[in-house]
Amino acid sequence: MKIVCDNKIPFLKGVLEPYAEVVYLPGKETTAEVVRDADALITRTRTICDENLLKGSRVKIIATATIGYDHIDTAWCESHGIVWKNAPGCNSSSVQQYIASLLCTLAKRFSLRFSDLTLGVVGVGHVGSKVARAASLLGMKVLLNDPPRARKEGPEGFVSLDEICEKADIITLHTPLQKTGPDATWHLFDRERISRLGPEKILINSSRGPVVDNDALRDALLSGALKAAALDTWEKEPLPDADLLGALAIATPHIAGYSADGKAGGTVASVHAVAQCLGLPLTGWKPSAIPSPAQSLDFTIDCSGKELQDILCEALLHTYDPLTDDRALRESPASFEKLRGDYPVRREPHAFTLHLLNPTEKASSTLSALGFKVV
Repeated sequence: MKIVCDNKIPFLKGVLEPYAEVVYLPGKETTAEVVRDADALITRTRTICDENLLKGSRVKIIATATIGYDHIDTAWCESHGIVWKNAPGCNSSSVQQYIASLLCTLAKRFSLRFSDLTLGVVGVGHVGSKVARAASLLGMKVLLNDPPRARKEGPEGFVSLDEICEKADIITLHTPLQKTGPDATWHLFDRERISRLGPEKILINSSRGPVVDNDALRDALLSGALKAAALDTWEKEPLPDADLLGALAIATPHIAGYSADGKAGGTVASVHAVAQCLGLPLTGWKPSAIPSPAQSLDFTIDCSGKELQDILCEALLHTYDPLTDDRALRESPASFEKLRGDYPVRREPHAFTLHLLNPTEKASSTLSALGFKVV
C-alpha cells in the first residue's frame, strides 16, 4: 500500500508508516508519475487533483487537510470511483481568532468603537458562524448573508448581499469558491459591487482569493473609493499584486486557518478518512501533543481603568497579532509560500490561561465566551 502526502501537513509523519509506504512531497511536486501506484493522497490546496494527475492511477481516496476543496475536480473523481474528503470546520476556530484579532487591529488603526459598528458576514457556514459569534461578543451588530442557508432554513435571520453592502461598516467574506450556478462566488465582489461600497467601508477576504476582483480592489483603494481592505487570500497566489499589497491596511499570506490547533484538526480529519477507506486501525487517532507558541500561554491583564473593548483586544492580540504576518509578507512578498510552509506555532484562545486583575463581570464572561481559561 502506498500513500502520498504533502510534506507540509503537520503531525503526520510516523502515523501511517506502520501500514503503508509513505511518500512526502511538496504539493507542486506531486505528479502523475508519483501517484500512479498510490492508493491514497493526503494533500492541501496546492495540489490540483484532476484528470491530469489521476488518470490511470490506482488512487482510491483523496483527503485534503483543508476546508476548501476547489483544487479537487470532484465530478471527475466521483465518475471514476475516487472518494474525496475535505475537512469541514477543521480550522474554523483559527479563522475566528484571525478575524477577531484583525478587527482589533483595524479598530486601533482607525479609532473605531465596536459598539458603533456593523459587521456583514458573507457566507455563514462553519467559519462564518464562528466569526459572527466573535463579532457579537466584541459588541458589534452583525448582519448575515448566506443564500443557500436562507433557501433551506427560511429567510429569517439573513439579509441580501445588497443590504450587507449598504449597511455594514466592515464586510468579511467566508464563502467557498464556486465559478458557476446560482450561488457562484467567483468575483462576487467585482468592480461594480466594490465601486458601490463607498469610501467609509472596509472589506476583508480570508475565503478564496478570486471571490474578490483584486484589480478592482486595488483601484478602489488607490483612488480612495474604499476606506480600507485586509486580504489573507489572493488572486494569482502565491504572487500577490505589488500595488495591491501596498494599498492594503493588512496583508497576510493565506494563513488565517493556520493555527496549530486548526492544522491538527485538518490532519486528524484526513487520517481518519484514509483509515476508513483503506481499512487502517487509525480511525481514532489524534496528535499526542500540540506545541506551544513563542508567547506565554499564561498571562495577566489588569483591567483597572480600561474599557471593555481595550481589555478584549489586549487579550486577543496576545494570542495572535496579524501585524507580525503583515510585516513578514511586506518585507518579502516572494516568500509567500515559504511563510506559509514555515509558519510559526499559533495557538487559539482556548490554549491560554488568562489571569484578570480587577475585572468586571462582563469582561470575565466575555473572555470566557471567546475561549480563554479565565482566572
